[in-house]
Amino acid sequence: MATKTLEARTAQLAAVGLTPLLTQTQLQAYYGVSDWTVNQWVRRGCPTEATPFRGRRFDLDRVKAWISQDVAAAASA
Repeated sequence: MATKTLEARTAQLAAVGLTPLLTQTQLQAYYGVSDWTVNQWVRRGCPTEATPFRGRRFDLDRVKAWISQDVAAAASA
């Protein structure tokens, strides 16, 4: 049976040491931002994961690390 919720998928993958890749829509919902904001992040260097199909995916841990660095760089500028 397919797992339907992100939380259930995350728990299932974490049990084997993996983290799920988020779609742009899921990333927008997680941070409460618009698609324009995520597109600006990507233009500024936010890490994305290659996919064999249309669209992009995001590793939440890598995005969190990038945002921390981006905020620190903006504060020191």
